[in-house]
Order: sequence, then C-alpha cells, then structure tokens
Amino acid sequence: MRIALLVIASLSLSVCDTSALAQQNWPGFRGAGARGLGEEGKGLPDKWSTTENVAWKLDIPGRGWSSPVVWGDSMFITTVVNSGESEAPKKGLYFGGDRLKPSTSLHQWKAICLDLNTGMIRWEKLVHEGQPQSSMHIKSSYASETAVTDGQRVYFCFGNLGIFCFDFDGKELWRRDIKSCKTRAGWGTAASPVLHDGRLYFCYDNEEASFIQALDAKTGSEVWRKDRDEKSNWSTPYVWQHGDQTEIVTAGTGQVQSYDLEGKVLWSLNGMSSITIGTPYQFEDLLIVSSGYVMDPKRPLYAIKPGARGDISLSEGQTSNQFVAWCQPKAAPYNPSTIAYDGRVYVLYDRGTLGCFNGRDGSEVYGMKRLQGGSAFTTSPWAYDGKIFCLSEDGTTTVVKAGDNFEILHTNSLAEDDMGMASPAIVGDRLIIRTAARIYCIRNSK
Repeated sequence: MRIALLVIASLSLSVCDTSALAQQNWPGFRGAGARGLGEEGKGLPDKWSTTENVAWKLDIPGRGWSSPVVWGDSMFITTVVNSGESEAPKKGLYFGGDRLKPSTSLHQWKAICLDLNTGMIRWEKLVHEGQPQSSMHIKSSYASETAVTDGQRVYFCFGNLGIFCFDFDGKELWRRDIKSCKTRAGWGTAASPVLHDGRLYFCYDNEEASFIQALDAKTGSEVWRKDRDEKSNWSTPYVWQHGDQTEIVTAGTGQVQSYDLEGKVLWSLNGMSSITIGTPYQFEDLLIVSSGYVMDPKRPLYAIKPGARGDISLSEGQTSNQFVAWCQPKAAPYNPSTIAYDGRVYVLYDRGTLGCFNGRDGSEVYGMKRLQGGSAFTTSPWAYDGKIFCLSEDGTTTVVKAGDNFEILHTNSLAEDDMGMASPAIVGDRLIIRTAARIYCIRNSK
C-alpha cells in the first residue's frame, strides 16, 4: 500500500542508511531502513486533531495511498485523478471489494512536489493520461506505490504503468514502462521500489510473469532482471546490509528470497501465508519478516540471522534453526508491517489489536490488546518518544505507551473523510499524515 533536506547526497546513498543524515530525511517507504521510526528528542507531536498542532494541511485531488517522501524541504507524493465517477472505498471491507473490470473513464497519473514548510505545490507533472489497463480492489488506488529519492532525483512508481525519474526541479530525466499484468482477484499493485548504491530495485509479483529487476538509477537502463516463481504479493523489497554483505530481500507467498547485488539467490525460506504484504526490515542484527493473511492458520513472524545460504526453511514443528533465530507461527499481521522499538517487536493487527514480542527471542510480552478509534487498521505503525502510534482507517490514531505493559495514552481523531491507509513520514519535528482527502503537516504549535 510511498522526502527532503540536504542536497549533498550522491547516487551512492542507500535508503537503508540509518545515520544522522538519514534521520533528517524520509527517503522511501517507512523511512530510512524501512523501520518507521522517528528521531528521539526533537519535540515530535503526540497529540493532534484537524486543527490542533496542524502546521498546514492541503486537500489532494484524486486517490493515492502512496506515502509522502521527504528530502530537505521537498515532499513528493503521487495521485491518480479519475475524470469520471469513482466508487468510494469502504472502511473495514475485506471481502466483496473485488472489481475485476478496469474503469473506462479517463484517468490522470500525477507526480507532485510540495514545499515541506508551507504545503504549497512547487510542481505537478502529468506522467500519463488514459484509461487504466488493470483493475483494482475498491479500497486500493492506482497510486499505491511510494516514491523513493536519493537527494538528487526522485523515482515515482505506478504499478502496471511505469517508473518515472525527475530531478528536484521537476524535469523528467527518464521513464521506464511496466507491462500491465493480472494480479490476484484484480486487486492491483502496491510494492514500491528501493534504492541502493546507484541502482533502483523493483519487484513485481503478479499472476502472469513475476520478476525482480535492477535499474541504473541515473539512466533507467536495465542492469539485470530475474524471473520469479511467485504469484501476487505486495511486499516492498528490503536492502539488508550486514558486515560486508548486501542483500535484496523479497518476501513472497511461495518463499522469502534473498538476492545478491547481481541477482543471484543467496538463500530462501518457505512457510509463508498465502498473501504477503508486510515489508522486511532489520532489528539489531536480525531480519524481521512477516506474512499474515487473515484466513490462514499459518501466519508466521520470523527473525533471521545474517550469513544464511541455501534453503533455511523450518521443519515441521520447529521454531528455530541455524539461521532462523525464532519464529512465532501465528503472530504476523495481514496489511501492516510490524515495528521494532526499544528491544520489542510490536504487531498491529488489521482488526484493531496490538501484540508485543521480545525482539531477541520472540517470546510474547503481551497478547492481542484492543485499540480504540476504529476496527480496521491498514497503515503500518510508527514510533518515537516512547510511544507506538496506530492509525485506523477511520482516521483516528491510538497512542500506546511503549514497554512491557499495554497502556493507551490517548487518541487523536481527524475528519470523517480522512480515511487512513497510507503510512506517514517523520521529518525533524514534523509528522506528515496522508489521508484519503488531504495531507496534514503535524507540528507542536509551541
């Protein structure tokens, strides 16, 4: 279901870097390292409404569930505007939302740059106009992939359409088409591209011809491409750096696969649920991977050790082996990614509960605890200042105290039309929340 400061970075910058520079920007989906964490001690807000602690807000036409990305004072988003009538997304809906026929009305695919400080539109580019070539779930959008930036260029991705590279002044540098393929039940696409060391990596799992490819970030030319024995998935790849090894980790339904920088498979892990959406990320020296389709009895949450090679799948009844540090077989969420914070892994479940596990050994800290402000949660949680934030589809954020004991501190509600599906961005002392109707820049008024 995808940011702006110092233009001193080169194309060698990885969006996985977790340095002080990375903390000042939000360069891709879930920020630096795909962790969803804000910098501590910078006065980030924990209370807001449609008016309280709102530095600015801006209505965004069309529909898009891509997250905002920020570099310096430039913010980037995508949206797709339907010239006809769009069926409104239904909050909380799982089943019955399949729409197998593409819309026949004219749509406009747009890439937008905003000023982080004021919310004013700096530039808006129409990258494509026409009828959609693919269908989507009623709750989805044709702009669900999050952009990614290296501080010099920004890469906008629209699944089943293409990848579009612009400089920060809005000049298009290159574009690369993506062939439209069928997805499971016509739900559409969502996996975002990632950047590392001058290359853009994009994984497209679908029902017809799944693949992963590496593109030259400067020119858009293909460096390599590998076919994948996978069907539809919506998980964004993760660039895992440990020791002298860099891996491109893809979480699929058939298996988790890790590739080296030239596209060779390093290791694989079977035992996922039948739909995978959550994005992998690093916690200390471990890789956290989840796959939790709500209808499956097997919904595993894994912690994987570095250095794996070959098939590292668990045998029946196992919860660990040489390279799997631990596994909770029924702990993973469906839509949201999990989050590791202060030694614990928090799991936000789609139906409005929160669980917590020890990040080192996977033991349960506390089981599912009921949240407030909604019964459907798709947005991935985020954390800072000793708090876990969980945004519901109703637009209400439950603020939970981080720690071994579950404690709701308060809730923050937005407007009725502020359906929440996109993950936020955290930059300096600002929280950027995108809803169905608008973008909010949340900042303590004091």
